[in-house]
Amino acid sequence: MLSTVYSLIIKYRHLLIPGIVLLIFLAPYYILGEDTHIRVHDNLDSNIVWYKLLAESGLLFSLDGTLPNVINGLPRDALPSSLDAMVWLYIMFKPFTAYVINQTIMRFVAFYGMYKLLKSHFLKRINSIWLPAGVALCFALLPFWPSGALSIAGLPLALHVFLTIRKLGKKTPKRYWVLLFLIPFHSSFILTFLFFLGGLGVLWLLDLYRTRCFNGFFLAAISFMTSIYLMKEYLLVHSILFNEEHIPHRNEFNLGHKDLKGVYELFVHNFLNAHTHDWIFHKTIILPVVLIAILIALYRRTVPVHLIWAMVANVLLSAWYALWYWEGMRVLKEQFMLMNTFNFGRIHFLHPLFWYLSFGLALGIIWKHVKFARGIVILLIVFQSYILFQTGEEMKYEKLGTPTFKEFYSASLFEEIEEYIGMDQSDYRIVSVGLHPTIAQFNGFYTLDTYNVSFPLYYKHQFREVISPELEENPVLENYFDTWGSRLYMYVSDLGKHYFFTKKSDRTIEHYDINTQALKEMGGDYIFSALPIENYEELDLTFEDTFENEQSPLRIYLYRIK
Repeated sequence: MLSTVYSLIIKYRHLLIPGIVLLIFLAPYYILGEDTHIRVHDNLDSNIVWYKLLAESGLLFSLDGTLPNVINGLPRDALPSSLDAMVWLYIMFKPFTAYVINQTIMRFVAFYGMYKLLKSHFLKRINSIWLPAGVALCFALLPFWPSGALSIAGLPLALHVFLTIRKLGKKTPKRYWVLLFLIPFHSSFILTFLFFLGGLGVLWLLDLYRTRCFNGFFLAAISFMTSIYLMKEYLLVHSILFNEEHIPHRNEFNLGHKDLKGVYELFVHNFLNAHTHDWIFHKTIILPVVLIAILIALYRRTVPVHLIWAMVANVLLSAWYALWYWEGMRVLKEQFMLMNTFNFGRIHFLHPLFWYLSFGLALGIIWKHVKFARGIVILLIVFQSYILFQTGEEMKYEKLGTPTFKEFYSASLFEEIEEYIGMDQSDYRIVSVGLHPTIAQFNGFYTLDTYNVSFPLYYKHQFREVISPELEENPVLENYFDTWGSRLYMYVSDLGKHYFFTKKSDRTIEHYDINTQALKEMGGDYIFSALPIENYEELDLTFEDTFENEQSPLRIYLYRIK
């Protein structure tokens, strides 16, 4: 038996070693638990709480209900679908446990998908078990946006499935169709797969034009996955077709005013540095390797067709992303509401797929044509893995000094505040200053401020009356709120876009200028402030008490609206 185990280890060592690396990469989540440092932006400050609130709301299958905890009634269609697997993770497990399970799923699906994609379709003629496994490991170590789930991490697996169906047609094993069915439930249609499936549709048309052969199974696969997404996103479909109750605040988006110079600069920045939601870390190793591989191929008088097309895709993705913010696009955005409310620039989320496909293809060329460089190829994979390993959340955010999961939400501290107020949390409304509103939401408080991707436009207008004096003092914040405005925050002109202040901060709010009467008319009762408001009496506020404890990095100043 030991000999059998040993032979299996030797046979699959190229998969076992990356698997061990991924387990080490994930270990901080399992060892530290809620004391792990994780991403704040579009994560702790938003999505985690959205899933938690929905899981606890009793509105999971509602079409027209509202969530009373947020803005006096956040429409149900502003939250994820009941068919979203992430929601069910938060129903079955505590928030941090659900988060860790999702991280684990992302890493191993990303590894398996990229390995199968390269091994089965693009590196079939490369006599190496380590090259596709190494590139797959690099891809799996990427700092994927957590709430995207398989939206990016699952793209290689999805592409592998589609290319297999395209090739085998009727002979495709059933498991591939099962994967097409499952992937949509743990990924986003509007984030990546809308563009991905559109691209596959273009590929199908090109096949039809070139071969004059109607590939019915390939088309059926595209249609099948699209149908599953539309079924899963029934709330989105319902809101588009039947929502007559409220106009979403997205209708007033006014984004994209760059001149051609600004567009070019954005293109270069995105091509070389990517985007915060799809970091690639390709500038140091991958880009030079790709350029060298193209030169080697041309020297060998071969045309690296797949590599060139992958790089063309990378260029076009960055170009379209930059062009989306060109002032000339305002003409289309003002004429067609969909162009204004939906961010078609999100196509850049396909970048990780094409960049790491390019990396694998480039290393394959070097491996094939430069035999003495095979050791260098392995070293390049190791170096790229090392770069990416350091982007792990605990390692990265601990160095940056951001809070841990437990510190960010500071449950024990807010329990003290809840006990001090002494009323049921549903009987009063609060807003936060110098804090993300989701912190209070996580701890059960009903907030008038929030961060959500969609909410009624009239509410944005109401809330603006409260903060308009502060916005007028800071043109950057005013433009940020008026042209986008998904963060309904109690902005402070002197603080800018900084929304988390700990008790280590020595800053104070010397002159806060808000419309307290408008806040009171919206139902506001208390203000939770991370910084002392020195002119609170002028604002018709009563200072109640200060709250802090050893477990929390926060100090909360509690003010009551008279």
